[in-house]
Parts: sequence; structure tokens; C-alpha cells
Amino acid sequence: MERDPSNEEEDQENLIAQRERGNNLSESPVRTAFQIDDEIADTRPFNSSCSKCCYFLTIIVVTVFIFIRFYTTDVDNVSKTGVMNNDSVNLMRESELRALYLLRQQQLGLFKLWNNTLIDNSLNATAANNSNFVSTSLFSSALSEELKLELISQISLNKQIQQALLSSHQLGNLLNASDNATDPSLDDYGGLDRCRKMDYKLSDRRTIEWEPRSDKYLFAICASGQMSNHLICLEKHMFFAALLNRILIIPSSRVDYEFRRVLDIDHINKCLGRKVVVTFEEFAKSQKGHMHIDKFICYFSQPQPCFLDDEHVKKLKSLGVSMNKLEAAWDEDIKNPKPRTVQDIMTKFSLDDDVIAIGDVFFANVEKKWVMQPGGPISHKCKTLVEPSRLILLTAQRFIQTFLGKNFIALHFRRHGFLKFCNAKKPSCFYPVPQAADCINRVVERATAPVIYLSTDAAESETGILQSLVAVNGKTVPLVRRPAQNSAEKWDALLYRHGLEGDRQVEAMLDKTICAMSEVFIGSMGSTFTEDILRLRKDWGTSSLCDEYLCRGEVPSFIADDE
Repeated sequence: MERDPSNEEEDQENLIAQRERGNNLSESPVRTAFQIDDEIADTRPFNSSCSKCCYFLTIIVVTVFIFIRFYTTDVDNVSKTGVMNNDSVNLMRESELRALYLLRQQQLGLFKLWNNTLIDNSLNATAANNSNFVSTSLFSSALSEELKLELISQISLNKQIQQALLSSHQLGNLLNASDNATDPSLDDYGGLDRCRKMDYKLSDRRTIEWEPRSDKYLFAICASGQMSNHLICLEKHMFFAALLNRILIIPSSRVDYEFRRVLDIDHINKCLGRKVVVTFEEFAKSQKGHMHIDKFICYFSQPQPCFLDDEHVKKLKSLGVSMNKLEAAWDEDIKNPKPRTVQDIMTKFSLDDDVIAIGDVFFANVEKKWVMQPGGPISHKCKTLVEPSRLILLTAQRFIQTFLGKNFIALHFRRHGFLKFCNAKKPSCFYPVPQAADCINRVVERATAPVIYLSTDAAESETGILQSLVAVNGKTVPLVRRPAQNSAEKWDALLYRHGLEGDRQVEAMLDKTICAMSEVFIGSMGSTFTEDILRLRKDWGTSSLCDEYLCRGEVPSFIADDE
């Protein structure tokens, strides 16, 4: 079924630009280890590893050349004669067996090189105890891990070639049986987890205490884009409220989304141990119906003050909210937001008025690294402040237990309205389905997951082709989507019982939650839906080294002309 809920952004520039956390994801953790000073006391580990790389590459090149030579010789003979007689068949069989023998020798050499990397790791760990070798051991360790990953890839390729050749000789499971006896130390890759979880050390992050005064409020207003944009806007409002020591008022569902259906608002207060957010209804009750915004000072002045149109202002007034004239704090355009500091915010927005509003801050660029860090900028005792409601969390867990199991990849495959948006970027982020399938297959091979959860707004015509092309080692990897509501299935009974079934925003948040719980996640570059999933994964500790944007670093194989 179609997943419009994942279509969280529109074809306009109010789609969020690539966020800081997106940049962090796209950088390889191995490469960062190479960013060390040029002053290295001893480069012997590097030279040793390089010599092993050369040896390793030489083995592969020579063996592949011989394999191709042996295999193509008989093909040439057959093509010349046009007849495959018994002698030709026998000769081809002999060539295949010879190629198998050479591949086997290559495999033994790869195993030997693998075991040497394990020994080097032990030596590097010992050397690391000496302060003179810290930089060198870090460099060597990073190189060693990269070499290990490449070794695993080549051993896997070697095995696939052997299996392909053996299939014509009806030798059954001979290869698998002999592999088990060859080198059992490779079974778990010597303790190397290619898609291991990331540790962001949340306890060491920079934070601010949120201790609001009981009679001071910040009226949250979010107007740009879809739900994901509004959630980011709310998170930024929380940071402003913490800086200004104010309670945040969650918008009414009559002017915004019904946040209580998708978010656990009480969870935010529990994590802080005090009342820091209130719903609009709670605020209205405390004010006894007299709701007035004392100061409406706008963070953005362009394209219109507070990024509010007349329709939004009318909706606020229809709720009984009165306000003074909108004022601009400074000259600020959403198309080019200036980097702002805490001091800038305190200078412009530290007011003594009881209720203030600053308008939409989705595009605000305030202390970007601090605000976007895993765990967020506010001190709290939970993994994350903004997370799905308890009902959605439980439903996601039940769906995973029913259809996916623990080891699954999640894919957010944004398509609807995305072609025009992506082609406005350089390079484009909209990939043809066959190219996208190739990128997905590479991730599946690294993660060794048997199934993929697909969150998409793509049409069946696209997902059907995608499913036919997603396969590893000749085996199709199922793309699982949430089925339509069925009374015979009980995984979504909680939503049905609480009247949440069929709610598009609830379904969108459910998709995000399932994706955030996956072992590996593939997202769509430029999508705030993807960015919100990445935020949850970092905060929940589910991010892995294999998480990436779809076809990261690649240019689409074909790009349409502009209109």
C-alpha cells in the first residue's frame, strides 16, 4: 500500500538543507582516524600494512587473471568451432577444476593474511601502552580495520566464485563443509563486527539545564513543511525555552498537528523531573481563558515576519489568543539564516513579559553543532526527549516481532515529489531504481540481514522493479511493507483499540519508529523524515557503522534536463 505519510517534505526550499548529523553520517569513521598530525614518530606499522596490501592485491590480480585466461580459452574454442563436442566439454570441465584449485590456493593465502592482521592487532595494542607510539598505533589500527573489511569482502567474493563453479559439477555442500574445517577463526570475522553500533558517549555531551520559571511561557509556532519539519521546529523551541528559562506551550491541533497522538509529551516532563512543557489546553485552563501573547518578536523577518501568513494568525485568534503587533528582532531571511550564538539569543529575546512568541524557527541556525548533537543540547535523564508515544513504540515492537525479527535493514525510499527537489541539488539525490538496487545490495551484503523493511511513498511500479533487483548471492531479499489493517492480525491492535488506526501522522511515526529500531538504516539524502530517524537512532543507541544515505557519494547514472 502507498505510504504518503513518509512524504514529509515538499518540492520547495523549505525542505531542510543537509543537517550536521547528516554530514556526520556520511563520513566514514575509519577516515576520521586518519586525521592526525603529520608528525609521526615511527611509520613501521604503516609500511608493514602496506606491504601486506601489495601482497594481498598481487595474489588477487594474478589469480583472477589466470582464472579468466583458463575459463575464456575454452569459450573461444567453442565460439570458433560453433560446436561443443565432448572434447570441448571435457576441456572446459578441466579448466573449471583448475580454476577452482587456484581459487582455493588464493583462499588459503587470504586466510593467512587475515590471521596476520589479528596478530598485528595484538602487537598494536601492546605498543599503544607506550606514549611514543600512540599516534602510530591509532593510524595502524585504522588501516588494519580497513584491511580486514576488504579481506572479508574478497574472501566472500572468492567463495561466491567457487560456489558458481561447483554448481556445474554437482558437488553439493562440499565447499561449505571444507570451509568449516579450513579456518574456523573466520566464522565471526575474528571479533570484527562490520556493522557494529556507534557509541556517541552521550554522557559527555555539552548540555544546558532547563529550569523554567512557573509563570513565564514561550508560545511555540511551527508553520513550515510537514510533520518532520514541525518536530525539528519544536526541538529548537525547546532549546530557546531552556535558554530563556520558560515553559514551552505545545501548539493546539486546531492550528498545527495533533502532537499528543504521535509524541509522548508527559515523557518530556518526566525526563527533566519538572514541568517544562504544557499543552495548549493546559495553558488555556491556567489562564482561565484569557490567552494573550504579550510580546511577539520574530526570529525571521523575511519573507514575512515570523514566517507566518494571515491564515495562521486568523487560526490563532479563533482560539481566543490575542496578540500585539509582530516585531522583527533583526533582519533575518529563511533562505540565508545567519549563524547565531547563545549570547545573540539572550540579548534579543530575554524579556520580562509573561508570554512571548518568536515565530517559526525551523530554519534557525543557532549553535548548530550543540543543538544537533546526539542526545540533544538539554540535560535530561532519558535517552531522548522527543520520542514516539508509548502506543506507537509497542506497536512497532509487535510488528518487528511478527514480520521482521531482530536482524533487519530499514530503507526510507523517498520518491513522491522528490525528483524535482533532488535535481535542483548538485549532485542530484534521485537515483534510477536499478542503481538504487545496486546500492542497497551492497549494504545487504555487508549487514548480512535476511529482510528489508521498506518505508516509501513510491508507486507499485517502482517498488516492484526494486524488489526484483534486490538480491544477494542469487537469493532475493524480501522488501516488507506494513500491510493494510486486518482484524485477523493483532500486531496493530493497540492502535485500533485507541482509535488511532488510519491516522496518517500516526502511521508516519510508526514507520519512523520501526526504521529507528533496525540493525542498519538506509535513508534518503535531503529528507527531514530520514533526518528524524537518524536523530532517534543516535539517541537510542541503534546507529550502526553501516548506516548511510542511499547511494552515498554516487551521481545518478541518468539525470533529466530542467524544465
